[in-house]
Amino acid sequence: MSGAPRSSSVAPSAPDWLRDRVVAVVGGDAREQEIARLAAAGGATVRAYGFPWPDGGIDGVGLARSAGEAMDGADYALFPIPGIAVDGRLYAPAVDEVIVPGADLLSRLRRGAAVLLGRADERLRAAALATGHPLLEYEDDTELMLQRGPAVVEGVLAVAVQHTPVTIHGSEVGVVGFGNIGGLLSRSLVALHANVTVFARSPVQRAAADAAGCAPRPLEDLAAVAPSLAMLFSTAPAPVVSRPVLEVMARRSLVVDVAAPPGGIDLAAARALGLEAVWARGMGASAPVTVGRSQWAGIARRIADVERNGGEREG
Repeated sequence: MSGAPRSSSVAPSAPDWLRDRVVAVVGGDAREQEIARLAAAGGATVRAYGFPWPDGGIDGVGLARSAGEAMDGADYALFPIPGIAVDGRLYAPAVDEVIVPGADLLSRLRRGAAVLLGRADERLRAAALATGHPLLEYEDDTELMLQRGPAVVEGVLAVAVQHTPVTIHGSEVGVVGFGNIGGLLSRSLVALHANVTVFARSPVQRAAADAAGCAPRPLEDLAAVAPSLAMLFSTAPAPVVSRPVLEVMARRSLVVDVAAPPGGIDLAAARALGLEAVWARGMGASAPVTVGRSQWAGIARRIADVERNGGEREG
C-alpha cells in the first residue's frame, strides 16, 4: 500500500482501505470542510459536526445533530488542530454545544478507534487511556506545519495591518520564538523591511534568526527591548510575555498571540494597559482549502500507518 501524497497543492488520494471506514470530523472551522470533503472523496463514510456548514452541504458528508452522533461507531475521530481550551473544550465556534472529549464521548467510538488532532491536553489523554483509544497528535509534525505555515503567516500579517496605524515597513518588531511558524513569520517581516528582533531561549534558534537577517536576543532580554517595539508577536506555546513586559511597552503598541491555548501573552493585562491585543489563533483558516488539503495529507499518513500496523477493528 502506497503512502498518501505529500504535496499540499494536489488533493491527496486515499487507498482502498478508506472505503469501509467511518470518519467523524468534529469541531473546527472552514479547514474541516475541506478535510471532510477529501475523506468522503476517498470513499469513507463521513459524519460531521461542529464546524461551519456550507450552503448546499458537502458531497458525501453527513451532518450530525451532535458530537456524540457524529462519533457513534466511527473508526477515526478527527479533532481540530487549534489547541484544546483551558476548560477542556474543542475549538468549535460554529456551534453552541460545548464539546469536551471526555471518556463518555470517546466511548461512543468503535473499539480501538484512533483520535487525531493537533495536540491533546492531559484530560483528553486520560480519557483516551481509560477508553483504549490511541491518540495521534500532529502539532509537532514539521513537514505539515511548514506546509500550512504560509497561510498562518499571511493571516497574522493581515491582523497586523488591520490593527496598527503604522506600516510594518520600517517598524521595530519583536517575535518570540523561531520555530516553524516563528521562523516563517520573522522572514516575512524581514522581507517587508521591518526591523525584526527575535527572542528565543535556544541558541540554535537565535543563530538561525541571525542568519535570516533578524537581531537575535535571549528571551530574558525581552523586557529591556520591549519599550522600543511597535509590534510584538509571540509564537511560544507557553506564557512568556507577562505583565512586567507589557507594562513597559508604549500605549497602542500591537501584541499578537499566535500560539494555541494557553498562549504566550497575557492578553487581559495587555488590554488593561492600553495595548492593542489580538489572539490570532486559527490563522490557517485564512486559506482553508490550501490548509485543509495539507492537514488531510498529514492525517491520511497517520491513518495509513494505523492500517498498515493492523489497527484493531471490532464491530
